[in-house]
Amino acid sequence: MLMTLADRYRRWFEYEQDSHAKVLSSLAAVPDAWRARPEFQKATTLMAHIAAARELWLFRLGMAARGPAADEFFPADVTLAALGSRVDDIEAAWSAFLARLDDAELSRPFEYQSFEGQWYQNTVADILTQLFGHSWYHRGQIALLLRSLGAEPASTDLVFWARQAIAPPENASKT
Repeated sequence: MLMTLADRYRRWFEYEQDSHAKVLSSLAAVPDAWRARPEFQKATTLMAHIAAARELWLFRLGMAARGPAADEFFPADVTLAALGSRVDDIEAAWSAFLARLDDAELSRPFEYQSFEGQWYQNTVADILTQLFGHSWYHRGQIALLLRSLGAEPASTDLVFWARQAIAPPENASKT
């Protein structure tokens, strides 16, 4: 089946939702005694930042009534319960946006103002691509922070999510 570009972004978003759920689970698995450590606090701040960035872009795309203020972009002292709710809310809003996404919308340019006051223009596709890269980047940082605590980070590589097990070909060598 041929996938449109909009379908591909929807599929990537499904992967992102799964990855974010895994990261939240790995954060929840950290023992209570370690949660006051700076590494854990930074990891939760980064996950909250991922949600804040997604909320900001929904606002800039005209799909949310308000976006986070500059001082809310890296929220500190976030509880796991609040973080889980925020991620769920943002992902529901993105799901609604992506459900009606088509290839024409992907090429739509839009204008927005940065936190510094400068005006810019991008296409919807530019921003969706940015959001996926942004999440991958920060999930990697979260994994490093959790491992530095001695905790087990979530495995969120796309290949692990996307691959399908098959029977080996008859002439396959083991590699």
